[in-house]
Amino acid sequence: MDFPYFARLQVPHALVSIVTETTRLDVGGMTCDGCSNNVRIALEGLSGVVSAVVSHEDGVAEISHDGVSRDEMSDAVRTAGYTVDGQGEEFHWGDSSVWWQSANNTKWCLVGCSIGDFGTIAAFQFVFTDTGWTTMMIMALAMFNGIMTSIALETFILLGQMPLNDAFRVAIGMSLISMISMEAAMNAVDIILTGGAELNWWVIPIMLTAGFLTPWPYNYWRLKKYGVACH
Repeated sequence: MDFPYFARLQVPHALVSIVTETTRLDVGGMTCDGCSNNVRIALEGLSGVVSAVVSHEDGVAEISHDGVSRDEMSDAVRTAGYTVDGQGEEFHWGDSSVWWQSANNTKWCLVGCSIGDFGTIAAFQFVFTDTGWTTMMIMALAMFNGIMTSIALETFILLGQMPLNDAFRVAIGMSLISMISMEAAMNAVDIILTGGAELNWWVIPIMLTAGFLTPWPYNYWRLKKYGVACH
């Protein structure tokens, strides 16, 4: 049977509209554009997701999709290290991607803390040698200065992603538990191995190692359970 000419026309695939629906997820743990991008990539990696618009400021992801369940999308966001509707992925210690991410966060925290901590100890060791300050007084000041320089470094790093006020707000939201435990570990090692507030070529690597390893599991736990980075 011959069909009319118009019935034999083939419609270009690009003109075929795909019927999609939109789902909104309340996403927690996002603090910057990098977080928003991580969530977007996780969502758009799902088969059936057409696009995802994510805002860390509003804590929202708007997903256009075809045939993808809300649970699938929620699981993808939680696996990326963030929460959906206040709930994160069930906690476990075996997520290698979270270990790497928390290690990177811990590394930057260590860099910032070390600048102020080591600078303070060096100042009393080589410049202000006759102040009469005790070792514990010097270490307390070193810890305070280390936290301040860590916040300053984080603010500087975030300036490429957001305005100064927002960058500072995110920076001061870093985990004090992580920074204090890091500072305490480094200074305790220094006191135990040198007998005081003293820097030399062989003690610094040991201090840095202790400062990194001490808060790392906590930072993993915080990121995995609550989707919140230490740095």
